[in-house]
Amino acid sequence: MRASTSTAPDPTLVALTVEEAARRLGVGRTTMYALLASGEIPSVTIGRLRRIPAEALSDYVAARVQVAPSTVALAA
Repeated sequence: MRASTSTAPDPTLVALTVEEAARRLGVGRTTMYALLASGEIPSVTIGRLRRIPAEALSDYVAARVQVAPSTVALAA
């Protein structure tokens, strides 16, 4: 019997791999690494592994939503 591999995110995970975090944001792996390198999204090192706290993604999206209306007002 083969275990099914679901692409649905596991809501119980506290820290995500770079690939899992990229999938949740809907961006590519390269873009995710760029966001990590720039410090826009924080990450932690656990041993030799890099993990992204799940709440860091929510914080990033919330910050982007707050910034968006003010940039639209400047463009008008």
